Amino acid sequence: MRDNQNTKTVVVGMSGGVDSSVAALLLKEQGYNVVGLFMKNWEETDENGACTAEEDFDDVVRVCGLLDIPYYTVNFAKEYMDRVFSYFLAEYRAGRTPNPDVLCNREIKFGPFKEYARALGADYIATGHYCGISHEGGVHRLLKAKDANKDQTYFLNQLTQRQLDGVLFPLADLTKAEVRAIAEQNGLATARKKDSTGICFIGERNFRKFLQTYLPAQRGKIVTLAGEEVGEHMGLMYYTLGQRRGLDLGGKKGEDGRWFVVRKDLERNILYVSHGDESPLLTDGCTVEGMNFIPFPPAERAFSCRAKFRYRQGEQGVRVERTGETSLKILFDEPQRAVTEGQYAVLYDETQCLGGGVITGAFRR
Repeated sequence: MRDNQNTKTVVVGMSGGVDSSVAALLLKEQGYNVVGLFMKNWEETDENGACTAEEDFDDVVRVCGLLDIPYYTVNFAKEYMDRVFSYFLAEYRAGRTPNPDVLCNREIKFGPFKEYARALGADYIATGHYCGISHEGGVHRLLKAKDANKDQTYFLNQLTQRQLDGVLFPLADLTKAEVRAIAEQNGLATARKKDSTGICFIGERNFRKFLQTYLPAQRGKIVTLAGEEVGEHMGLMYYTLGQRRGLDLGGKKGEDGRWFVVRKDLERNILYVSHGDESPLLTDGCTVEGMNFIPFPPAERAFSCRAKFRYRQGEQGVRVERTGETSLKILFDEPQRAVTEGQYAVLYDETQCLGGGVITGAFRR
């Protein structure tokens, strides 16, 4: 697989999108021996397909052909089902809102995928994530991307030092616009391809219909915090804290203000809502379990930094208290809206991602 003994081989995770395509192009231009590896994680069962895997693979073939690099495909559908999708269902069953993309990175892309790439002879693996990395003195640090709007360190917060070893992120210093421009200039088939959004295995399908095929729904009451019944929900699993759409409560309190989901009571199967007033969604802190520190835990039991509680959010000032080996209590500098169980609290300093863990609860002081 190596052109010569002095050429390092990089296996690039090729998704069929513009980001991984440009990552492969840049690495080849830097003199690496580049190999494309397409990973299939979901077995499509309906006529429309869940992740357009065949179309994506066709784009990988086109890009690799233009770049004159070899490509392979590998199927991790069973591993994905066992390690990611089963967790996804269990969390929804428990009334929480999971983030399968974070788990996919830890359990698949930087797990079996990396092992497979090594078996192909890889010295490094690379992906099209918008983030940076440093490898100094055997310590691997996950760095923020130049494009703050596209920074994807949030999704990599669970990666260990072993998983980050030998990893390259070629898009660290590029904006999305620059990536598309490079693709256009080089005639890549993916240059104008629409970004994938949402959860891969659901694709463009209706989320409720998809989930209903795996988890039977139980209808129940929608109730205000004052105890007034205002409607019927379709099943608690379909709703998340702070949700505005899909409540079908328009006009119940006139035209002023919106309805918000503020709490779910699994035992009584009740969905609690508030009209106009968002204050019930505000909390002063949260608890976290499964904390993964990057590169390693700090010496201090308490420290200040910044944090995100969902991907599409600016960094917030926080005070962190370590309450156990992998557990935290995080106090917010300012009250935060809709901090949701099952999502990840991810910590940052000025330049890097410090790791993250699963939110287990939020509280008022």
